[in-house]
Amino acid sequence: MSSVKKLAIRGSLWTLAGYGASQILRFGNSLILTRLLAPELFGLMALVNVFIIGLHLFSDIGVGQSIIQNKRGDDPVFLNTAWTMQVLRGIGLWLCSVLVAFPVSKFYNDHRLLWLIPIVCFGTVITGFNSTALYTLNRQIALGKLAVFELGGQIISLVATIIWALFDPSIWALIAGSLVSAVVQVVWSHRLVPEFSNRFTWDKTAVQSIFSFGKWIFLSTALTFFATQSDRLILGKLVSFKLLGIYGIAFGLADIPRQIILALSGKVIFPAFSRMADLPRAEFRNKILKNRQPILLALAVGLAFMISFGDILIRTLYKPGYHEAAWMMPLIALGIWHTTLYSTMSPALLAVGKSMYSALGFLFTTLTIVIGLPLAYSHYGMVGAMIVIPFYDLPLYGVIMYGLWREGFFCLAQDIKTTAIFLGLLAGVLLSRYYLLGLGLPISQILR
Repeated sequence: MSSVKKLAIRGSLWTLAGYGASQILRFGNSLILTRLLAPELFGLMALVNVFIIGLHLFSDIGVGQSIIQNKRGDDPVFLNTAWTMQVLRGIGLWLCSVLVAFPVSKFYNDHRLLWLIPIVCFGTVITGFNSTALYTLNRQIALGKLAVFELGGQIISLVATIIWALFDPSIWALIAGSLVSAVVQVVWSHRLVPEFSNRFTWDKTAVQSIFSFGKWIFLSTALTFFATQSDRLILGKLVSFKLLGIYGIAFGLADIPRQIILALSGKVIFPAFSRMADLPRAEFRNKILKNRQPILLALAVGLAFMISFGDILIRTLYKPGYHEAAWMMPLIALGIWHTTLYSTMSPALLAVGKSMYSALGFLFTTLTIVIGLPLAYSHYGMVGAMIVIPFYDLPLYGVIMYGLWREGFFCLAQDIKTTAIFLGLLAGVLLSRYYLLGLGLPISQILR
């Protein structure tokens, strides 16, 4: 077995173990906080986080990806220059948040956003000082320390949030958790690789290299913001914060499989692909398809059961005030399949330096949701919105497939076969639920 494959397998196990534990904590936290806090607070915080994420993505110049992909990724001068750029970016993000807070609060007609956005965004100043050791470990696919680091930060955040909510069930509980975690993690990150310490450095060659690689990353991530966050931006204007919070619960649960795949894609698949980028394209493609097949088959089984029985989980575990999320969840989860198809292949394009395809795909995806979501909502309400949201990123899949074809990584035959298997499994589980168990369909609530 090759060293890259061994690292990828070990990294995958650590990622799955860490992410599995993370999702258990996240789910437990959700159950506790939905009993302590009102749905409106989750909706309000979801909207704030959209703008924080937006600021992050609009200023992403690919520092982390450059460290992973660049041949100078272990050079102290390169690492310190990247760290300096990261610190400056964090400070700039916070200053931008102060500027956007007023117009955002006016647009959504809620004065709380005026102070919430700058306070929450101060976390970007803190995380800007995170050590580049995080990217170094990712580059080396040494994900054990990273998994413990991320899980530890989440535990600290959850404990701080719950303790605050017990004494003060307000929006401040959600703010406190994120800021406390950020402070602890920035200190912790500088102890992950004790033999190396970041310091302020400015090397022009390194800066040019990062910007050269990151120009398409910047455009892609800026468009990613619109493509992945427009649903909350648009719904935040169309529906109440309460309904937005309920939608957030449904989306968060339905999105778990996709987040697992994205974690594997960024932490394992991309670094592993980068190490194989010099192989002949045909050999590179065959290695990808061989290792991708079991991932897709495992997801097909898990996703079929999630779509079929997720509504029962919500009704069983959440208070009645959140039960409207039950019919939303299976519809949202349905769109995870094609998202996974392109998420497991797009790192190949990034590994060979072809990041322009993702940027173009996100552009078409943004146009789809910005035009389609308001139209669907205006005609069919929340049901119409839930039909658009699972499939708005199909244009991205199409563009990625075009890029894979151009670059010698075409995988359409494998996609068709595994999609047929997934749809067959889904149909079988749904029929068993309906006829054998007599539980109706997951969306029976809106079919009545």
